[in-house]
Amino acid sequence: MRILVLGAVLVLACGSVLAHKPSATECQEAGDFIRNAALARDGGTTRDFFVDRLHEDYVLIRAFRPELRWFVRDADDEEFLQAEVERVFDAPLAGERHRTDFLERCTQRSSDL
Repeated sequence: MRILVLGAVLVLACGSVLAHKPSATECQEAGDFIRNAALARDGGTTRDFFVDRLHEDYVLIRAFRPELRWFVRDADDEEFLQAEVERVFDAPLAGERHRTDFLERCTQRSSDL
């Protein structure tokens, strides 16, 4: 029992070490996704529709091992990407501006992990 508790404590303590650090390429590709979300918004796609599809995509993505996934390898990645998508709909800017801002936050997030 003590070994299980110790194991759980170690996993929690190492969470940020085990977290997925997005590469520059992944940030670029996710930035394109964010820009495309803004273009979809501008084309009439609603926030609810887009976020619902994102959740459905997460379910499909989870069927693959984390190392085979694109960008969203864990729950933290899902939360980060969803917050960025919501920002696109809640604080509309030009698609390229959303992409640029996302790249800054993604790069910062990667260096913080």
